[in-house]
Amino acid sequence: MKYTCIRAAGDGRAEEKRETEQAAEDGAVTLRVLDNGQVEDMTLEKYLQGVVRGEMPASFEMEALKAQAAAERTYVYYQLAAGRKERHPEADVCTDHTCCSAFLSEQAAREKWGGDYDPWEARIEQAVAETDGQTVLYGGKPILAVFHSSSAGKTAAAGQVWSGDLPYLQSVDSPESEETVPNYYSVVTFTAAEAKEKLLAARPGLKLEGTPEDWLGEVTEDASGRVETAVIGGETWKGTEVRAAFGLRSACFAAEAQAESLTFYVTGYGHGVGMSQYGANQLAREGKTWREILEWYYAGVTIGPYGGNA
Repeated sequence: MKYTCIRAAGDGRAEEKRETEQAAEDGAVTLRVLDNGQVEDMTLEKYLQGVVRGEMPASFEMEALKAQAAAERTYVYYQLAAGRKERHPEADVCTDHTCCSAFLSEQAAREKWGGDYDPWEARIEQAVAETDGQTVLYGGKPILAVFHSSSAGKTAAAGQVWSGDLPYLQSVDSPESEETVPNYYSVVTFTAAEAKEKLLAARPGLKLEGTPEDWLGEVTEDASGRVETAVIGGETWKGTEVRAAFGLRSACFAAEAQAESLTFYVTGYGHGVGMSQYGANQLAREGKTWREILEWYYAGVTIGPYGGNA
Protein backbone atom coordinates (compact mmCIF):
# COMPACT_ATOMS: atom_id res chain seq x y z
CA MET A 1 0.00 0.00 0.00
CA LYS A 2 1.41 3.38 -0.98
CA TYR A 3 1.15 6.46 1.18
CA THR A 4 2.38 9.83 0.02
CA CYS A 5 4.10 12.48 2.13
CA ILE A 6 6.57 10.29 4.01
CA ARG A 7 9.59 12.38 4.85
CA ALA A 8 12.56 12.01 7.17
CA ALA A 9 12.65 14.43 10.07
CA GLY A 10 15.74 16.56 10.54
CA ASP A 11 18.13 16.33 13.42
CA GLY A 12 19.71 19.17 15.31
CA ARG A 13 19.57 20.11 18.93
CA ALA A 14 19.76 23.59 20.42
CA GLU A 15 20.69 24.53 23.93
CA GLU A 16 17.80 25.52 26.13
CA LYS A 17 17.43 29.27 26.55
CA ARG A 18 17.16 30.60 30.05
CA GLU A 19 14.25 32.77 30.89
CA THR A 20 15.50 36.26 31.73
CA GLU A 21 12.38 38.33 31.16
CA GLN A 22 9.94 39.18 33.91
CA ALA A 23 6.77 37.44 32.78
CA ALA A 24 3.40 39.09 32.97
CA GLU A 25 0.72 37.37 34.99
CA ASP A 26 -2.04 35.65 33.06
CA GLY A 27 -4.26 35.99 36.09
CA ALA A 28 -4.24 39.77 35.73
CA VAL A 29 -5.73 39.67 32.21
CA THR A 30 -9.51 39.35 31.90
CA LEU A 31 -11.21 38.03 28.77
CA ARG A 32 -14.82 38.09 27.67
CA VAL A 33 -15.46 34.44 26.72
CA LEU A 34 -18.49 33.13 24.82
CA ASP A 35 -19.31 29.65 26.09
CA ASN A 36 -22.49 27.78 25.10
CA GLY A 37 -24.28 30.99 24.22
CA GLN A 38 -23.34 32.82 27.41
CA VAL A 39 -20.63 35.47 27.77
CA GLU A 40 -18.62 35.40 30.96
CA ASP A 41 -15.52 37.10 32.31
CA MET A 42 -12.59 34.75 32.69
CA THR A 43 -8.93 35.31 33.44
CA LEU A 44 -6.48 34.46 30.71
CA GLU A 45 -5.01 31.89 33.07
CA LYS A 46 -8.31 30.01 33.44
CA TYR A 47 -9.09 30.27 29.75
CA LEU A 48 -5.67 28.86 28.81
CA GLN A 49 -6.11 25.96 31.22
CA GLY A 50 -9.41 25.10 29.55
CA VAL A 51 -7.97 25.37 26.07
CA VAL A 52 -4.89 23.26 26.81
CA ARG A 53 -7.22 20.64 28.32
CA GLY A 54 -9.28 20.73 25.15
CA GLU A 55 -6.53 20.89 22.55
CA MET A 56 -3.76 18.52 23.74
CA PRO A 57 -3.81 15.20 25.62
CA ALA A 58 -2.84 15.81 29.24
CA SER A 59 -0.64 12.72 29.06
CA PHE A 60 1.74 14.44 26.62
CA GLU A 61 5.25 15.40 27.69
CA MET A 62 5.38 18.46 29.95
CA GLU A 63 7.50 20.47 27.51
CA ALA A 64 4.94 19.81 24.77
CA LEU A 65 2.14 20.97 27.08
CA LYS A 66 4.12 24.12 27.82
CA ALA A 67 4.63 24.75 24.10
CA GLN A 68 0.88 24.37 23.61
CA ALA A 69 0.13 26.79 26.45
CA ALA A 70 2.49 29.44 25.04
CA ALA A 71 1.11 28.98 21.51
CA GLU A 72 -2.44 29.37 22.82
CA ARG A 73 -1.53 32.48 24.79
CA THR A 74 0.04 33.92 21.66
CA TYR A 75 -3.05 33.09 19.62
CA VAL A 76 -5.23 34.93 22.12
CA TYR A 77 -3.09 38.08 21.94
CA TYR A 78 -3.08 37.85 18.15
CA GLN A 79 -6.89 37.75 18.15
CA LEU A 80 -7.14 40.63 20.62
CA ALA A 81 -4.91 42.75 18.40
CA ALA A 82 -7.00 41.88 15.33
CA GLY A 83 -10.30 42.79 16.99
CA ARG A 84 -13.35 40.72 17.85
CA LYS A 85 -14.69 38.31 15.23
CA GLU A 86 -18.01 38.74 13.46
CA ARG A 87 -19.24 35.48 14.97
CA HIS A 88 -18.96 36.89 18.50
CA PRO A 89 -18.71 40.70 18.55
CA GLU A 90 -19.71 40.66 22.21
CA ALA A 91 -16.76 38.45 23.25
CA ASP A 92 -12.99 38.39 22.83
CA VAL A 93 -12.83 34.62 22.29
CA CYS A 94 -15.16 31.63 22.31
CA THR A 95 -15.03 27.93 23.16
CA ASP A 96 -16.00 26.71 19.68
CA HIS A 97 -13.03 24.96 18.06
CA THR A 98 -14.29 25.84 14.57
CA CYS A 99 -13.95 29.54 15.43
CA CYS A 100 -11.30 29.96 18.14
CA SER A 101 -9.98 26.97 20.10
CA ALA A 102 -11.39 23.87 21.73
CA PHE A 103 -12.14 24.30 25.42
CA LEU A 104 -12.66 21.72 28.17
CA SER A 105 -14.03 22.99 31.49
CA GLU A 106 -12.94 21.60 34.85
CA GLN A 107 -16.28 19.83 35.26
CA ALA A 108 -16.12 18.30 31.79
CA ALA A 109 -12.52 17.22 32.42
CA ARG A 110 -13.52 15.50 35.67
CA GLU A 111 -16.17 13.54 33.80
CA LYS A 112 -13.85 12.70 30.90
CA TRP A 113 -10.70 11.87 32.86
CA GLY A 114 -12.28 10.17 35.86
CA GLY A 115 -9.63 8.94 38.29
CA ASP A 116 -6.86 10.57 36.26
CA TYR A 117 -8.30 14.05 36.80
CA ASP A 118 -6.11 15.21 39.72
CA PRO A 119 -2.68 14.31 38.24
CA TRP A 120 -3.62 15.42 34.73
CA GLU A 121 -5.15 18.69 35.91
CA ALA A 122 -1.96 19.38 37.87
CA ARG A 123 0.02 18.97 34.65
CA ILE A 124 -2.24 21.38 32.76
CA GLU A 125 -1.97 24.01 35.48
CA GLN A 126 1.80 23.57 35.64
CA ALA A 127 2.16 24.04 31.87
CA VAL A 128 0.23 27.31 31.98
CA ALA A 129 1.93 28.59 35.15
CA GLU A 130 5.48 27.84 34.04
CA THR A 131 5.00 29.75 30.78
CA ASP A 132 3.12 32.60 32.48
CA GLY A 133 2.99 35.63 30.20
CA GLN A 134 5.33 34.16 27.58
CA THR A 135 4.32 34.61 23.94
CA VAL A 136 5.76 33.85 20.51
CA LEU A 137 6.73 37.09 18.77
CA TYR A 138 7.80 38.11 15.27
CA GLY A 139 8.95 41.69 14.93
CA GLY A 140 7.80 42.26 18.51
CA LYS A 141 4.19 41.25 17.80
CA PRO A 142 2.27 38.05 18.59
CA ILE A 143 2.20 35.62 15.69
CA LEU A 144 -0.70 33.66 14.26
CA ALA A 145 0.32 30.62 16.32
CA VAL A 146 -1.68 27.96 14.50
CA PHE A 147 -1.16 24.26 15.12
CA HIS A 148 -2.45 20.89 14.01
CA SER A 149 -2.49 17.31 15.26
CA SER A 150 0.13 15.57 13.12
CA SER A 151 2.13 16.03 9.93
CA ALA A 152 3.56 13.52 7.49
CA GLY A 153 7.24 14.32 7.87
CA LYS A 154 6.95 18.01 7.05
CA THR A 155 4.63 20.83 8.03
CA ALA A 156 3.13 23.04 5.33
CA ALA A 157 3.85 26.70 4.71
CA ALA A 158 0.85 28.96 5.21
CA GLY A 159 0.76 29.87 1.53
CA GLN A 160 0.51 26.21 0.55
CA VAL A 161 -2.76 25.86 2.47
CA TRP A 162 -4.28 29.34 2.69
CA SER A 163 -4.37 32.40 0.45
CA GLY A 164 -1.34 34.20 1.88
CA ASP A 165 2.11 33.34 3.19
CA LEU A 166 3.64 34.40 6.49
CA PRO A 167 7.39 34.51 7.14
CA TYR A 168 7.17 32.50 10.37
CA LEU A 169 4.80 29.81 9.01
CA GLN A 170 7.14 27.90 6.72
CA SER A 171 7.52 24.21 5.98
CA VAL A 172 9.80 22.42 8.46
CA ASP A 173 10.64 18.82 9.28
CA SER A 174 8.41 17.18 11.87
CA PRO A 175 9.48 13.96 13.64
CA GLU A 176 6.21 12.13 14.38
CA SER A 177 5.57 8.76 12.76
CA GLU A 178 3.29 5.75 12.62
CA GLU A 179 4.94 4.51 15.83
CA THR A 180 4.09 7.66 17.81
CA VAL A 181 0.72 8.79 16.38
CA PRO A 182 -2.57 6.87 16.68
CA ASN A 183 -4.35 6.60 13.31
CA TYR A 184 -1.37 8.17 11.56
CA TYR A 185 -2.52 6.38 8.43
CA SER A 186 -6.20 6.28 7.59
CA VAL A 187 -8.14 4.78 4.70
CA VAL A 188 -11.61 5.83 3.58
CA THR A 189 -13.60 4.39 0.68
CA PHE A 190 -16.63 5.88 -1.05
CA THR A 191 -18.93 4.14 -3.49
CA ALA A 192 -19.09 5.73 -6.93
CA ALA A 193 -22.50 7.19 -6.05
CA GLU A 194 -21.24 8.62 -2.74
CA ALA A 195 -18.14 10.11 -4.38
CA LYS A 196 -20.21 11.68 -7.15
CA GLU A 197 -22.61 13.21 -4.61
CA LYS A 198 -19.78 14.78 -2.63
CA LEU A 199 -18.02 16.14 -5.69
CA LEU A 200 -21.20 17.66 -7.08
CA ALA A 201 -22.02 19.20 -3.71
CA ALA A 202 -18.64 20.97 -3.86
CA ARG A 203 -18.95 21.90 -7.56
CA PRO A 204 -22.54 21.62 -8.83
CA GLY A 205 -21.61 22.15 -12.47
CA LEU A 206 -18.94 19.43 -12.55
CA LYS A 207 -19.14 16.96 -15.45
CA LEU A 208 -18.68 13.42 -14.19
CA GLU A 209 -19.06 10.83 -16.90
CA GLY A 210 -18.34 7.13 -16.68
CA THR A 211 -16.83 5.66 -13.50
CA PRO A 212 -14.38 7.05 -10.91
CA GLU A 213 -11.56 5.61 -13.03
CA ASP A 214 -12.57 8.11 -15.73
CA TRP A 215 -12.84 11.08 -13.35
CA LEU A 216 -9.31 11.23 -11.98
CA GLY A 217 -6.45 12.94 -13.79
CA GLU A 218 -3.01 14.31 -12.90
CA VAL A 219 -2.09 14.89 -9.25
CA THR A 220 0.73 17.24 -8.16
CA GLU A 221 2.33 17.64 -4.74
CA ASP A 222 3.76 20.74 -3.07
CA ALA A 223 7.15 20.98 -1.36
CA SER A 224 5.74 19.52 1.88
CA GLY A 225 4.44 16.44 0.08
CA ARG A 226 0.76 17.34 0.33
CA VAL A 227 -1.49 17.25 -2.69
CA GLU A 228 -1.28 20.67 -4.34
CA THR A 229 -3.66 20.03 -7.24
CA ALA A 230 -5.73 17.16 -8.58
CA VAL A 231 -7.66 16.99 -11.83
CA ILE A 232 -11.15 15.61 -11.23
CA GLY A 233 -13.88 15.61 -13.86
CA GLY A 234 -11.61 17.60 -16.15
CA GLU A 235 -11.28 20.46 -13.63
CA THR A 236 -8.33 21.36 -11.43
CA TRP A 237 -8.93 21.17 -7.68
CA LYS A 238 -6.68 22.25 -4.84
CA GLY A 239 -5.70 19.45 -2.51
CA THR A 240 -7.39 21.33 0.32
CA GLU A 241 -10.63 21.40 -1.72
CA VAL A 242 -10.54 17.64 -2.18
CA ARG A 243 -9.87 17.19 1.51
CA ALA A 244 -12.86 19.37 2.39
CA ALA A 245 -15.16 17.68 -0.14
CA PHE A 246 -14.49 14.21 1.25
CA GLY A 247 -13.82 15.10 4.89
CA LEU A 248 -10.29 13.66 4.78
CA ARG A 249 -8.05 13.91 7.83
CA SER A 250 -5.43 15.83 5.83
CA ALA A 251 -4.48 16.93 2.33
CA CYS A 252 -1.67 14.41 2.33
CA PHE A 253 -3.35 11.60 0.44
CA ALA A 254 -3.18 9.18 -2.46
CA ALA A 255 -6.33 8.28 -4.37
CA GLU A 256 -7.18 4.94 -5.95
CA ALA A 257 -10.11 4.81 -8.37
CA GLN A 258 -11.95 1.68 -9.36
CA ALA A 259 -15.05 1.10 -11.42
CA GLU A 260 -17.39 1.25 -8.43
CA SER A 261 -15.42 3.05 -5.74
CA LEU A 262 -12.93 5.78 -4.83
CA THR A 263 -10.45 5.15 -2.01
CA PHE A 264 -8.19 7.66 -0.24
CA TYR A 265 -5.04 6.70 1.68
CA VAL A 266 -4.34 9.57 4.08
CA THR A 267 -1.36 10.45 6.28
CA GLY A 268 -1.51 12.76 9.31
CA TYR A 269 -4.33 14.91 10.63
CA GLY A 270 -5.05 18.62 10.25
CA HIS A 271 -4.20 21.51 7.95
CA GLY A 272 -0.48 20.97 8.51
CA VAL A 273 0.52 24.58 9.22
CA GLY A 274 2.50 25.68 12.28
CA MET A 275 3.18 23.44 15.26
CA SER A 276 2.44 19.75 14.98
CA GLN A 277 1.20 18.59 18.39
CA TYR A 278 2.44 15.02 18.01
CA GLY A 279 5.65 16.37 16.55
CA ALA A 280 6.03 18.64 19.58
CA ASN A 281 5.51 15.65 21.85
CA GLN A 282 8.19 13.68 20.02
CA LEU A 283 10.62 16.61 20.18
CA ALA A 284 9.97 16.83 23.93
CA ARG A 285 10.73 13.12 24.26
CA GLU A 286 14.01 13.80 22.50
CA GLY A 287 14.90 16.40 25.13
CA LYS A 288 13.87 19.68 23.55
CA THR A 289 12.41 22.41 25.76
CA TRP A 290 9.13 24.18 25.07
CA ARG A 291 11.04 27.19 23.79
CA GLU A 292 13.05 25.06 21.38
CA ILE A 293 9.88 23.35 20.18
CA LEU A 294 8.24 26.68 19.38
CA GLU A 295 11.38 27.97 17.65
CA TRP A 296 11.45 24.73 15.64
CA TYR A 297 7.96 25.17 14.22
CA TYR A 298 7.77 28.99 13.95
CA ALA A 299 10.62 30.44 11.90
CA GLY A 300 12.57 33.48 13.06
CA VAL A 301 10.56 34.13 16.21
CA THR A 302 11.51 35.31 19.67
CA ILE A 303 9.80 34.28 22.89
CA GLY A 304 8.99 36.65 25.71
CA PRO A 305 6.31 38.83 27.28
CA TYR A 306 4.19 40.84 24.87
CA GLY A 307 4.83 44.47 25.64
CA GLY A 308 2.34 45.95 23.18
CA ASN A 309 -1.29 46.81 23.72
CA ALA A 310 -3.68 44.15 22.50
